[in-house]
Amino acid sequence: MDKLNILVIDDDKLARDIMADNLVGQTVDFAADRAAAERKLKTGHYDICFIDLMLGENDGYSGLKLIPLVVSKGIYSVVMSSCDTEETISQAYALGCKEFYVKGNEATNVSAIIGRYVQGGAGKKAENIFLKEFITNDPATRAMVAEALRYSSTNLPVMLLGPSGTGKTTLAELLHRHSGRKGDFVAINCAAYTEDLLEAELFGSRRGAFTGAHESRKGKLAQADKGTLFLDEIGAMSQAMQVKLLKAIEEKSFYPLGADVPEYSDFRVISATLEDVQKLLAERELRFDFFQRVHGMTVTLRPLAQRKCDILPLIGAFTKNTRRLAFTPEAREHLLGYAWPGNTRELKRFVEIVSAGADGQISLELVARHLNQSEAQPGEPLSFTQAQYDYARKNGLISLAENLKAAVIRRNLDENHGKKAATLKQLGISKRLLYSVVDAKQRVGEGE
Repeated sequence: MDKLNILVIDDDKLARDIMADNLVGQTVDFAADRAAAERKLKTGHYDICFIDLMLGENDGYSGLKLIPLVVSKGIYSVVMSSCDTEETISQAYALGCKEFYVKGNEATNVSAIIGRYVQGGAGKKAENIFLKEFITNDPATRAMVAEALRYSSTNLPVMLLGPSGTGKTTLAELLHRHSGRKGDFVAINCAAYTEDLLEAELFGSRRGAFTGAHESRKGKLAQADKGTLFLDEIGAMSQAMQVKLLKAIEEKSFYPLGADVPEYSDFRVISATLEDVQKLLAERELRFDFFQRVHGMTVTLRPLAQRKCDILPLIGAFTKNTRRLAFTPEAREHLLGYAWPGNTRELKRFVEIVSAGADGQISLELVARHLNQSEAQPGEPLSFTQAQYDYARKNGLISLAENLKAAVIRRNLDENHGKKAATLKQLGISKRLLYSVVDAKQRVGEGE
C-alpha cells in the first residue's frame, strides 16, 4: 500500500505524539491551531485529516468550523475529540465528517480508520473487482459482495450461504485479499473429517499425542495467524467440536492435542454452509452461541439459475488464457435456459469439456450433448434403465429400491473418500441406514 498523506489538527502535543506513534509508515503533517490548519489545507494535498474540536483554551469548537473546508478539498475527515455530546456528534456529521471517535483508544481506532479508507478506495474499483476477481453482472450479487468488501479490513466474522458451486470459497479468498491481513488464507472443509481428525487438523498435535502421531503438526488455527481461517461446511461440525472452536475463537488461544502449553493465533473467521442455517439451529445441529460468534455478517450467494446474466461473462473468464469459444445463437439460448444445478462449478466443467474438443464454434447439438438433459429437474420423475425395470418386475420394487439406495450410498462414500459425516449431510440419511450399508460391504469384503 502506498503511503497516505495525513494531516492531524490538535493543540495538545501529547495527543499529536500519540497520533504520530499510530501513524508510523504514513506521511504525517501537524497543525496546532485553526490558522495553521487553514494554511496547510489550502496549500497541501491530504488523504485523511484528523480533527480535534477544541483548539486551545476557551475555544469555541473551532474544529467544527474546519470540517467544511476539509470536506471541500475532498479529504476524508475524521473527528477525534474528548467533546462527544450528542449535539456535537450530530453537528460534526451534518458538516460532512466521515467518522467521529472519542480520544483514548487510538491504537485500535486509527488502524481501523486507515483500513476503511483504503477499502473505500478499493470500493471505487469495484467494477474492476467484478470484472476480474469475482465475476458477476447481477445487481443483487454485486450489492451483497460490495457490502461485504466494505468490512473486509475489520475483524468482523462473515458467514457465506448458498448452494454448492456458487462461489463461496472464491468470495472468502477475495475478502482475505482485500483485508490487509498479512497472514495466510487457510481453508478447511469440516465435512471431510471425522470429529477426532477435525480436532487434530484445526488445533494441531504434538508428537505421540495419538497413535500414528510420529511428529508434531501445526494446526489450521496456527497457520492462519494474522490471516483468515475459512471454515467450509460448518454444519457438519459436531456440537463438541463447536464448543472447543468457540473457545479458541473468543480467546485466540488453544491447546494442540497432547500439549500442556497454549498457543496463540490472531485469525479472522469466515465460514460457509450450503445448508439452511435456521434449520440447523432449530434441530440443534448448530449451537446458537457458536453461530453468534461466526455470523457477524451474512452473505447469501444466489444460484446461477437466478443470475443468468453471469453465464456468458463467466465463460469468457474461464477461456481468457485458452482458446476462445463462439456459440451459435441457438446454443447460446440453450445455455441461458439451462438450470445449472451445479452452478458455477458445473459451468466451468462444461467449458473445460467443450474447449478440449475440435471445434471452437459451439453448436446447439454439442451443448445439448454435454449438458445432461436426462437429469431430472425438481418435481420431475427420475428416469430409469431397462435393466432396472426388468429387475423390479422380477424381484419387486422394494428390492430394487434397496439396491439403488445402497449403490448411491457406496458411490457417495467413495467420492467423499470414506468420510461418513459428509455422506450423511449430502444424502440426508440416518446413521442407521449408512452403517447398514457399510457393514454389509465389509461382510462381503470378508467373504461372508
